[in-house]
Amino acid sequence: MIPTPPDSIPSMPPSGRISNLPPPPVAPTLLEDWRNRVTVFIESMGHIGTLTVGALGSITRRPLEIASTIYQVESLGVRSLGIVAVTSIFIGMVMTIQFAFGLQRFGGVEYIPRVIVLSFLRELGPTLTAVIVGGRIGSGMAAEVGAMNVTEQVDAIRALGGDPAKKLVLPRILAAMIVMPLLSMFADALGTLGAIFVCSTEYDIRPTLFMQTALESVLLSDLLSGLAKTPIFGFIIAIVGCHFGLTTQGGTEGVGQSTTRTVVVVSIAILVADYFLTRMFVSILPG
Repeated sequence: MIPTPPDSIPSMPPSGRISNLPPPPVAPTLLEDWRNRVTVFIESMGHIGTLTVGALGSITRRPLEIASTIYQVESLGVRSLGIVAVTSIFIGMVMTIQFAFGLQRFGGVEYIPRVIVLSFLRELGPTLTAVIVGGRIGSGMAAEVGAMNVTEQVDAIRALGGDPAKKLVLPRILAAMIVMPLLSMFADALGTLGAIFVCSTEYDIRPTLFMQTALESVLLSDLLSGLAKTPIFGFIIAIVGCHFGLTTQGGTEGVGQSTTRTVVVVSIAILVADYFLTRMFVSILPG
């Protein structure tokens, strides 16, 4: 009779060698995967809510962080003028060609200025600026704050009695809410100039006729409905970037992952918020 080996001896794999490696992890089921995703989403929304309350509640507490806010305005706004200028000009030129291609079939070339300016003021200017600039400044916030988090600078702020929500989050929120309306108006102006250039060179619509036709159909409410979205877009960009920065873990690899997630979440959140804001402003502001 062959004796049974004791339990303390490791099991012998088919190759005859003793293996001390742990078994591979069991893949979660579809239900468990969705449950984990929902849990992470709820925790993230809770952290964002806590950051928002902490940042907005510290506005009146001294020091007022004016210098940090001005620095962030320069970093987020002035340094974004180049990308806003290039994108808005070429978007205006491309949209002019596309609208002209469609309106020529119905003999409505004279409606190009009205459609272009109205589209830019209500939608293209604020939303595309927020998506394009949001990817830049949101990822920058996530990388900067995330690097401070993994190098324990955020813990040092807490150890010295400071509040990261006031020192790091509040200046970025205020700066983003200030610069986004200005960048949106800048994009509206340059997009209109791009449309004027294409109309004057390809469709024989003089700049004076372009502006006269556009101003006949554009109302002040069209401009206000677009600009009213931009502070909310700026808030979304800043709070999402700071959230992913403050929750960064895992060194430089974690900083890269937080930056990538920020770009994706900011773009989706802006487009979702744009739908609800558009529905609200259409029902509130007169047509």
